[in-house]
Amino acid sequence: MNLELDGKTALVFGAGGGLGGAIARSLAAEGARVAVADIDADAAKKTADAITGAGGTSLALTWDISDLSVLPGHLKEIGAAFGPVDILVNNTGGPPPTPAAGQPPEIWSQWFDRMVRSVIAVTDAVLPGMRARKWGRVITSTSSGVVSPIPNLGISNALRLALVGWSKTLAREVGRDGVTANIVLPGRIATGRIVFLDEQKAKRENRPVAEVSAESTASIPVGRYGDPREYGDTVAFLASTRASYITGSVIRIDGGLIPGI
Repeated sequence: MNLELDGKTALVFGAGGGLGGAIARSLAAEGARVAVADIDADAAKKTADAITGAGGTSLALTWDISDLSVLPGHLKEIGAAFGPVDILVNNTGGPPPTPAAGQPPEIWSQWFDRMVRSVIAVTDAVLPGMRARKWGRVITSTSSGVVSPIPNLGISNALRLALVGWSKTLAREVGRDGVTANIVLPGRIATGRIVFLDEQKAKRENRPVAEVSAESTASIPVGRYGDPREYGDTVAFLASTRASYITGSVIRIDGGLIPGI
């Protein structure tokens, strides 16, 4: 299947990490020119090098998404290299594990700025061009916690859910302009973040990490953690012209893990 992404410009945040990197590589493999954005310069370069090494086109950007002062300059750099952004993948890091109760207001504000306000600001910056060109994709990666709240991830569960409401509303506003907006939810995908969460749970419960991971794997209907490439390929499809009738949706990439209907 030709996803018809040749010549499209994609901006992927968190692209130095497991999920973001997989998304960036999948988009590049389908012909998109990918701006690889990450707060970690070395990680961004590693993903960009992997893309160019495989014959793709990429640009590494050291970018803290919460620093809105750098937004105009980075978009100008992308525009000069590849043209305006056609595909935006909002993918931010998550907060530390915490209960929902008893968190200081400044912690809520800090993570709202990093996970919600920044995503909305970047999207608002690229959206006028997408609407004018009558084509665009806004794909936001959140968490399975927005469907089935994850214990001890109170901040993440709450703030990521705000993005679901925003994305659904946005989809209704821009659909007639050829722009789609969708949410993707990772289940237990084999990334560093999942290793960290397994380690934290093992520490809280005074159990071996291997036992925690085995228990988690047993709860997944397909019987394994997901491959990051499976996540990236799903996002690439949603970014394609073949997915032009999918908008306002929440797509689970979870091996059947999430128990809710």
